[in-house]
Formats: sequence, C-alpha cells, structure tokens
Amino acid sequence: MARRPWRAALGVTLAALALSGCAASREPHGGGSGTPKTGGTVRFAMPPSATPNWIMPFSIPGYSGSYNGMIRSTMYVPLYSYDASSGSVNLDDAASAANVPRYSPDGKTVTITLKPLTWSTGEPMTSRDVEFWLNLARAGKDNWGKYSKGLIPDSITGFHAVDDHTFTFTLDKAYNPDWFTANQLSLIVPMPHSWDRTSAAGPVGDHDRTPDGAKQVFDFLVSQAKQLGTYATNPLWKVVNGPFALAGFTTSGEVTLRKNPKYTGPDPAKIDTVRFLTFTSSSAEYNVLRAGGVDYGYLPTSNLGQRSKLEEQGYRVEPWNGWSITYSPYNFNNPKLGKVFSQLYVRQAIQHAVDQDAITSVIWRGAARVGYGPVPQDNDTKYLSPKQKTNPYPFDLNKSKQLLADHGWKPGSDGVLLCAEAKLCGEGIAEGTRLSLTMLTESGSDETDGTMQELRSELSKAGIEMKINAQPLNTVLANGTTCKPTDPSCSWQLSYFGTQGSWYFSANPSGEELFATGAGTNFGGYTDPKADKLISATNLASDNGAMLEYSAYLAEQLPVLWLPNPPYQVSAIDTALHGVSQDPMAGQLLPQRWFWTR
Repeated sequence: MARRPWRAALGVTLAALALSGCAASREPHGGGSGTPKTGGTVRFAMPPSATPNWIMPFSIPGYSGSYNGMIRSTMYVPLYSYDASSGSVNLDDAASAANVPRYSPDGKTVTITLKPLTWSTGEPMTSRDVEFWLNLARAGKDNWGKYSKGLIPDSITGFHAVDDHTFTFTLDKAYNPDWFTANQLSLIVPMPHSWDRTSAAGPVGDHDRTPDGAKQVFDFLVSQAKQLGTYATNPLWKVVNGPFALAGFTTSGEVTLRKNPKYTGPDPAKIDTVRFLTFTSSSAEYNVLRAGGVDYGYLPTSNLGQRSKLEEQGYRVEPWNGWSITYSPYNFNNPKLGKVFSQLYVRQAIQHAVDQDAITSVIWRGAARVGYGPVPQDNDTKYLSPKQKTNPYPFDLNKSKQLLADHGWKPGSDGVLLCAEAKLCGEGIAEGTRLSLTMLTESGSDETDGTMQELRSELSKAGIEMKINAQPLNTVLANGTTCKPTDPSCSWQLSYFGTQGSWYFSANPSGEELFATGAGTNFGGYTDPKADKLISATNLASDNGAMLEYSAYLAEQLPVLWLPNPPYQVSAIDTALHGVSQDPMAGQLLPQRWFWTR
C-alpha cells in the first residue's frame, strides 16, 4: 500500500531525517530537572493505520475505535470512569462526572449527584444534561454501538430530577450494583442541552422529551458527527466540560487538543496541548520515533532489539498490556459461508489450525499472550474458567482434517475442500460448496501481516483456503459490521481488528456488548439462547459462578475465532514526561495528568 506523505506539521526536514536515520540530527529527548513544569506540548503516536473519525458521545457501529473514545473522554466527561493501571480495577473519581452512586436497599433505585462541572459556554452541567442523554439513548439505541437489548437504556424505567445536580434512576430489576455502575452507568456521558436541536439553524428546545423529537435530534447529531472536516469549526463540538477542548482535526485523522481554560472539575490539564499523529504503518511511526518526532510512541515488536538505542536517546520503554481479548468474528449472515460458519465442527476445525504458541513467540516475540475464550486470559484470573485456561482446541491439524472429513468434506482438484455429501456437511450447505474464505484485516502492522500469513499457511494444510484483504483499520471496522444476508454490505466473511487487541473491557468482563443476541458490537450476528442466559446471569449475580460458566461455554462454542492477545502497544515515552498511566482498559488516556520536567 502506498504511504501517505509525512504530515506537514512534522516538517519536511524531520521526515527526511526519519527516513535516513541520521542519528546526529535526531531531536533530543530525556533529561529534565525532575521538577514539574506547567504547559508544553506532547506528540502522541496513534496506532498504525488508525485515524480518529468520531466525536459524538454515542458511538455508532463502524466508528468504535478505542482511540475515538480516548480522545472524546478528554472533552466529554463520562458519568463514571474506571482505571486499572494500579493492577486492580477501581473507580477513578477525579475522571468521573458524578459522585459515587447510592443504591436503595432493594437495588431498584439509584441516586446520583453530579459534580460542579461547567460547560465551556459557562452553563453548569445539570441533571437535565443526563436526561437529555437518556432520551437520545432511547431514541437512537438501535444505532448505538454499545446497546444490548434489555440493558441500558431499557433497564432504566424512570428518571427523576431531584434538583439541578441530583437525580434518580428507577431500574426494571435489581442488578449487581458493582457491575451496573462499572458496565452500565459508565456508558452515560452527560451531553449539553444546547445540542437539543433538530437542525443546525433550528432553535434549542425540549425536542428530546418526545420520542419523535429525540430521534430527530439523535439523527441530526449523527449527521454532524459524520462531517469530519467540520469538527474544528462546528459550534456543537466546541461545547465541552472536560479538561481539554478540540483545537484541530483533519480528515486524515490528526487531532490537536488544547487545555480547556473553563474546566471547573478536580482533574485540570497540566500541559497545554496534545497532538495525535497518524501513521500508515508501524515502520513509518518507528522512523519518526527514531528521529525524535514523537514524545509518546511505540515500538513494533520487530524493533524490540533496538530498545537500548531508544533508551540512550531519552525514551523509556514500557509494555502497555490490556484488559482485553483478541478475536476474528465469523459473519454468520454471509450469504456464501454463513451456514458453513454456523456448524460448530467447522469452527472447531478452524480453531485447531491456529498455532497460538508460534504466533506469540515468533511473530510477536513474546509480547502477545495466548487467548482461548471470552474473558481476559492473563490479568485478573478470577473470571477465567479451567476450560478456557487449558484451551479446549489446541493446535492440531490432524483433528482439523478429521473433523471436516467426518462431515463430508473432500479435497477438490485444487486441494481446497468442498462439500461432497450435503447431508453430512450440515443444514443449508449445498453440495460443491468450497471452504474458501476471505479475511478482512487491518493493514499497516508487520505483526498482523505475519499472523495472517501464518494462519493462512496452517489452514491451507487442512484444506481451507484463506484469502487476505488488508485495509485501513477504519475501513475494517466500517465494513465488518452486523448485516442481513441480503444486504450488499454482508459480503465480508471474517474480519480482524486486533493489532492492539480486539476488545477492551469495562471493569467487569461480561459479554452483553459482544456476544448477546442483537448486541451492538456482536458484528458476526452470533446467537445462542444458552449464551444469552449466561450473559444475563453474569449481570445479576453477586459472585463469579455465572462468569466462570460463561467463560467455559463460550470457549467451547467458539462464537468467534480466538487469537493471541497482543499488548495495546510497547510504548516509548520521553523520560522527561511524567504522569503517564497506561490503563489496561485502554478506555482513557488521561493526558490532563501528564507533565513535563524540562
């Protein structure tokens, strides 16, 4: 793929230095007095081929990149924010818009008091701003990527404003309070009531208080959020309550944040500016990193051997491990192969062809970890079942071949398996169907390229052909969403968006957003009544029994192709930059806490 020119902001001279690797002219890093300094700019490198493309607090399918959320949370403060950088998952009070919630004895009423935050217009954040969010969530839930049927906003049956800063939610049932706060209330992002309009020129009103009006407002805001080129000038997005405000946004994804001088919360920014830089590949980013053009970047694993050189240059190198899982969704609605993927034995055969040990040790050079199921494998193991931990489907090509042969698949003239006996292949699979599939995968990463080549090689030995369609990450996310078999958009068969991990969990690694029937990020359309029942149980239970059963069942049922889980990145951070917290949940960057010592 042709690389885009270096961004003008980095300068032609810097680009030339990066490409030539001229050590004598590298920009210096490190040093510092050790004394915190106020102000300054930090240049942060985005993941390869990742370009921010969403600003609205409701993320719609196809616009769910974690980098969007990281940037957005600096401008629009979520009701509750969590952090796991200490080794355990805890509420981050300073980064939250409300005080700790109070649940009634029966668990069906939640009382919440907002902090004294102020919008950049000078207006205070109030209970009305939360009601506004809730009304839009109800109206636009079918187009909200975080929606899971029966949960928020469905689970909130009543809203009552006690006063301008205190309100109550009435719930449809008693949930596990810890789970509900961490995984549901944390989805709420108070939005300025000044957005309550149905057109750019229309008046601000109470449109959201009727279902039709709320839907019009939701659709209007979505239409505005799709106009990336106007982000920096659109008056909507200038109204913020977080420690930063948007100062620049290019259609190529480069973002500039500046300290919000009107922020009134407990977590003000120490630095003046954060610049998010985009790169077409990890090698392109590394060239600029070595030239000194990045303050907070990353090393491709292929360059881990250069760690000492970066340290000599003034960087510290730290892995950013994730509270995450990595996988490739099957498109169960694909008109050609959806019925094939619906057969558990086919998914078992494909899973047995994944050599996770080789991928982690050779391609990722030990930086990635194996992953066999729906909960994180290598962090807090209290949610991890013995079945998932010990891998129900270890690498075994003989088992792959036998499973397919036993179900009527035989090699064609080109060696690719085809269905020779339809009655054995499974319901809906026609005789002559070929086991030839296409993987839609993100481009720009040497590790991802290597993983896909390794997977293609092993699958071919089992008689399964895998073609690779590499695209920029935003394209993969946009084109690999839930669809109906008759939709033109349903042509994708498998997709991979896991170079930095596919999914980063909230505090509780439950699966209501991923694998519940109809969930917004259940991209492949997986559905299983038992899985739905187990997911529901994890949301209600006060112990981990239901989660362990869920972990075991989904590890065995293979709703997706489980793959090794890489770190979010191996970071290279200027040693003079402090206050950096590499949150394993990767949901927030918290640049307001960064500060320079030089």
